[in-house]
Amino acid sequence: MTSFEPKDISTAKLHGYLLSAVAPRPIAFASTMDEHGNPNLSPFSFFNVFSANPPILIFSPARRVRDNTTKHTLENAESMKEVVINVVNYDIVQQMSLSSTEYAQGVNEFDKAGLTMLKSDIVKPFRVAESPVQFECKVNEIIKLGAEGGAGNLIICEVVKLHINDAVLNESGSIDQEKLDLVARAGGSYYSRAKTGFFEIPKPLSTLGIGVDALPENIRNSAVLTGNDLGLLGNVEALPTKEAINAFAEKHDNIALTEVEKHKKAQNLLSFGDVESAWKVLLS
Repeated sequence: MTSFEPKDISTAKLHGYLLSAVAPRPIAFASTMDEHGNPNLSPFSFFNVFSANPPILIFSPARRVRDNTTKHTLENAESMKEVVINVVNYDIVQQMSLSSTEYAQGVNEFDKAGLTMLKSDIVKPFRVAESPVQFECKVNEIIKLGAEGGAGNLIICEVVKLHINDAVLNESGSIDQEKLDLVARAGGSYYSRAKTGFFEIPKPLSTLGIGVDALPENIRNSAVLTGNDLGLLGNVEALPTKEAINAFAEKHDNIALTEVEKHKKAQNLLSFGDVESAWKVLLS
């Protein structure tokens, strides 16, 4: 394993490691306005939601590594105390990327990227009409994390109004992740598309799962079952009864299987989410 302390490598190298390892990251497509009314639009992947009551989003325009200058978004947020955070879906990912070009002060990135300025209801910065979800925010606080190139600036934004395109809602009025089709940022020039990479993991039981430590030793130390497999097996409240195990074994002819064969069969069942049957195979 390669190991080093941050002080022993260049900021640029460290920046690359951090962005590649902490990924994928959601993208804040931040719209701001300067004191003269000039709009600005730029994406930031140091971004997430941190509170629902009050509703708080935080993103961080870092100081440029190469020359330690600050970005227009940060300067506008400091002076005007308002921002609109638009989410980025696959339909606008190329336009979002284009807007990240470092145009001169006063150049309108909406125009450069071919995106539509939509008037906000409460704040002055425009929304991105093509974005499926838009958050109008006031800036509560800006926390400067350093004064050197690469230092972040946490812009703490309180949502004062949100807008959701009806096309991404399901019948119950909730956001449908498949319809939303978000993209996320990784290291280098890499992005990921959430829609093509979704998978579900059942949340831990409200009651206590038995835990991996409670699994029989031969299962816990299996050469076949992975850590993910063990996690699924440990997330049950109780093991199947002897009667259920015997009935399953007779029906599916599991009794003659070797231990390795049972583990492989159970692993296949786990791949389909059938934890109960996997347990019956393992214990037969």
